Amino acid sequence: MKKLLIATFLLCASLQVNAQEKYMKNVAETEAVSKNVMQLFTKGDISESFDLITPYWPLPYNEIEALEEKTLKYVNIIEQRFGKSIGFLRVKRETIKDIAIRETYIIRHKFHAMRVIFTYYKSDEGWLINSFKWDDSFTDEFKED
Repeated sequence: MKKLLIATFLLCASLQVNAQEKYMKNVAETEAVSKNVMQLFTKGDISESFDLITPYWPLPYNEIEALEEKTLKYVNIIEQRFGKSIGFLRVKRETIKDIAIRETYIIRHKFHAMRVIFTYYKSDEGWLINSFKWDDSFTDEFKED
């Protein structure tokens, strides 16, 4: 009986390891999440940005927390080197049929820019965040004529 209780407890605990608890209902919600995250990210509210995407992201909490800590550290370094952010814009939106969306944004700083990419995946239950990443390389975003 004791082993059964322990096994049940461990099973219940393992179900709560992933952060993802919610799904977005439609494409408009994915776009709203991206825009809201970008507004927060641009203002330097990194923790709030992560709080907004965590419920839709099927990663373990500890991995999201580690990404948030690294992001806070590097965004501070970027602002010291390249100045405060002065705005953002969406540079492209790509889709794979009706199962995946990738939105790419640029955050402008006084002397440089950062790229932020959201990838959404449509599961049977709804849309979720498949990945969220950022870097300071935006050369791929130039359109060829």
